[in-house]
Amino acid sequence: MLNGRTPSVKDVAAAAGVSLGTVSNVMNRPEVVSSRTRERVERAMADLGFVRNESARQLRAGTSRTLAYVMLDGTNPFFHDVAQGIELAAEDADLSLFICNSNSRAVREEVHLDRLLQQRVQGILITPVDPSAPHLDELARRGVPLVIVDRVREGDGCCSVAVDDVLGGRIAVEHLAEQGHERVAFIGGPESIGQVRERLQGAREIWAALGHAPEDLIHLPTDALTVAEGRTAGERLAGLPARRRPTAAFCANDLLALGLLQQVVGAGLRVPDDLAIVGFDDIEFAAAAAVPLTSVRQPRQELGRAAAQLVLDEATNPQHRHQQLLFTPELVARASTVSRGRPV
Repeated sequence: MLNGRTPSVKDVAAAAGVSLGTVSNVMNRPEVVSSRTRERVERAMADLGFVRNESARQLRAGTSRTLAYVMLDGTNPFFHDVAQGIELAAEDADLSLFICNSNSRAVREEVHLDRLLQQRVQGILITPVDPSAPHLDELARRGVPLVIVDRVREGDGCCSVAVDDVLGGRIAVEHLAEQGHERVAFIGGPESIGQVRERLQGAREIWAALGHAPEDLIHLPTDALTVAEGRTAGERLAGLPARRRPTAAFCANDLLALGLLQQVVGAGLRVPDDLAIVGFDDIEFAAAAAVPLTSVRQPRQELGRAAAQLVLDEATNPQHRHQQLLFTPELVARASTVSRGRPV
């Protein structure tokens, strides 16, 4: 600090005995400056404690070396894993990453997007509350590189990266049917969430294809995809007479499944003997549960990395073409559905 103020480029130039242009060249085009002069300028920067104002430089250039990810729910480990994949791709491109949390609120999502536009980020990745929201169209119209993450959006106005949720629902319920279950609950909601609708659709499709009666696949809707809602569903299931209780449950995500598992075990039910449970996402906590949780795995970091690569391509490649990538989920069978000695 110089008399309580931050050192400027002028201070560096004066201390090194060079022009402002020479200091600028050292910071931006060091190859055009002689090694002796460059060393003198760098020594002056170090002695003064000079820190380059990167934000100002980026704003003058009209963009920043920053990506942004607006996640849907900061409490869900799934989105943290996606963000990690985005961050790794950003680091490979020598970019920084802003992470925002809409908390599943459309108004908060719009506020974040407005602020990111003011920051002139190089590209925006978003898991939107509503993939069809008009403010996403506005971003595309303004030429902001944009990728929808973990959602499918109508049309080809921007790139998207998601998992085949219908297939995920099919493989989860098919696994339960293969374990001999003939009465299964689907736990998840609200149905305004596209993934919930599609996972339920897949579950119903395979249930019918296997010849089971539609009424034996019971939908227990929830208000959110949280551990607390899973516990509430567990209370409902545990309170049913044994003859009416489903013998298995497919939950729309792992947080629901973990809450369900906690509640039914606490009520004295055995998992999987009294109730088998399948989750979705395969977050880290799934394998670490008291009864390791069978789950439909999404390639979470791969989703994030692929999304970041698409948004960077749009930002830098004049020949960029929008793509809608759909990843394939896979079942990871664990003790919550497979009894010891029983085939997977």
